[in-house]
Amino acid sequence: MVHAPNPDRALRIARNHAYAHQIWWLIASFIALIIIFQFLSWAVSKYYSRNTPKGKKPADAEAGASPIPSPRRFSLRNIPTAIINVYRVVAFRWTLEIGQSYTLNFAEVFITVAYIVALFTWEFVNTTDTQGQKLDISYWGSRAGSLAVTQTPLITALGTKNNVISYITGISYDKLNYIHRMTARVVFVLLWVHGGAKLSHSVPEEFDEWFIRIGLTAIIAFSILILVSLRPIRAEAYEVFYFTHFFMVLIFLLGGYFHAKKVDFATYVWPSFLIWALDRFIRVARVVYYNHLYFGFSSKSDRLDASVELLSPHFVRLHISRPPHFNWTPGQTAFLVMPTVSGNPLEAHPFTIASVDSHYQLTTAEKPDLEKKASSDAVDIAPYWKELVFLINVREGFTKRLAAIAQKGEKVKVLIDGPYGFSPNLDNDDTVVLVAGGSGVTFTLSTFLGVLSHVQNKKSKCRRIVWVWTIREADHIEWVSKALSKALELAPSDLEISIRIYVTGRSASNETALRQVKSWNEDDSIHSSEGTTVGKSRPPSLLNFPAVQVNQGRPDIPALLHDEVDATTGRISVTVCGSQGIARACRKALRVPISTGLNGGPSVVLHVESFGYA
Repeated sequence: MVHAPNPDRALRIARNHAYAHQIWWLIASFIALIIIFQFLSWAVSKYYSRNTPKGKKPADAEAGASPIPSPRRFSLRNIPTAIINVYRVVAFRWTLEIGQSYTLNFAEVFITVAYIVALFTWEFVNTTDTQGQKLDISYWGSRAGSLAVTQTPLITALGTKNNVISYITGISYDKLNYIHRMTARVVFVLLWVHGGAKLSHSVPEEFDEWFIRIGLTAIIAFSILILVSLRPIRAEAYEVFYFTHFFMVLIFLLGGYFHAKKVDFATYVWPSFLIWALDRFIRVARVVYYNHLYFGFSSKSDRLDASVELLSPHFVRLHISRPPHFNWTPGQTAFLVMPTVSGNPLEAHPFTIASVDSHYQLTTAEKPDLEKKASSDAVDIAPYWKELVFLINVREGFTKRLAAIAQKGEKVKVLIDGPYGFSPNLDNDDTVVLVAGGSGVTFTLSTFLGVLSHVQNKKSKCRRIVWVWTIREADHIEWVSKALSKALELAPSDLEISIRIYVTGRSASNETALRQVKSWNEDDSIHSSEGTTVGKSRPPSLLNFPAVQVNQGRPDIPALLHDEVDATTGRISVTVCGSQGIARACRKALRVPISTGLNGGPSVVLHVESFGYA
């Protein structure tokens, strides 16, 4: 007896394939829209660089004087600036705050909601069978699995360090990491909708089918992956997350491939293997290329070992000789592989590079002094322009073992992979404000040195730079004191610089250090008639420069940023690297009203860098 074909089965299969194509067209269109917005942002910055007149620059680069607000008035020409400011405020500075440590801006909220709505719209649309039964489980149950499978290449691409989405949109891989986790969690829900629907309508004999068992194994592996990727686990047990992530992804993709192959959807899974393999190949090739002197057993290999200093119980400074051909821009990160420190010789950890490439080295009109170059100060300063320097926050696991090695004064072998990330373009900003908390100085220090270099080489239109650094102990100033002192000595004379350091700790050593700073500020005999520091009454220190102010307590970030916005014309950028509290304060302070732009106020740009990979 010949059974008539099931019209519902043919209809389900056809719709599953059609909707898979449709959702990828939607994703491709959204990526194209992001590219257009990025291009428009670049075009606007170019417009400001060509059409915004340069104001009069201060004569003293170290005066640290407060800016004088410029008169403003309404003009129709200000409407584009006002619109752009409103867009930035709504998209990136209005936030949804979850607890004390998790913040989503409205752009991320919009993407999350839109992605969920899109997937679940395709999941439940047209699920009425040929008999007229609505929301037939055989329709939406199988479709949930097919939609989840189609998203595996997207999830894989967003999770790699070298992904095409990052390169074509100009959005750094670490910022795309939120989208990676979000899409994975939405797919996790779809997989269990698919699995739950099948389990509820299956008979025990069906579990003898190999593709059912392997599909269930893949879902369980993915569930474990989602569990260990939660922020508290990533932050407290990163090494557990790292290794579990690797093995669970492998099990999920292999199981998903063979399960999907049964229903002709494997073509959406195997590209994930190619994406992952390409990323690993590029990373291994970079490690071999930049560290070939190690692999070649060169006589110079011992000199490539990194010097490790224990700056405090909670911070380590790492110096590495710059590998041949390794170039980076301020604010980029590098992955460090330390076989003698890591639990696994292939384990890599990301850190921000605190130094700048030699291309950003500041110059002086005076003839070089060979004796100065040989001094101990020159030895301490040189790494910030000629070597890779990392300031590493000591926690548990890897960093704790590194701190123990630093305490012994030993060196470590380090393999470098990178650089990664995109540096914010500050060349078109009239005022640059840098805000750092604790180890966030790594990002802002390199950015500060990069801005000085570009101003000196006439690549930047910056007229004023303000750096705010919040630390717990006054002794932390010495981490970067000599490098900053040298930078201030060589800073362009037409650039106004203000460095404000806030010490939040209340220890006795902090009180003593701050009293000493105040006594220096009251001693007028140390200044020459030109306003420069003679330095006879103070020990050689960053604090000798009048551009540097040290204060007790936390900074009033809203008041500080409001003053800078009120005093700036043209364009102002605020770059933040610190805790969630500091980032939230900056976002709230820069929610400028539309009237600011309409009345001739500046175009306000905010760059927020997160603390660490977790």
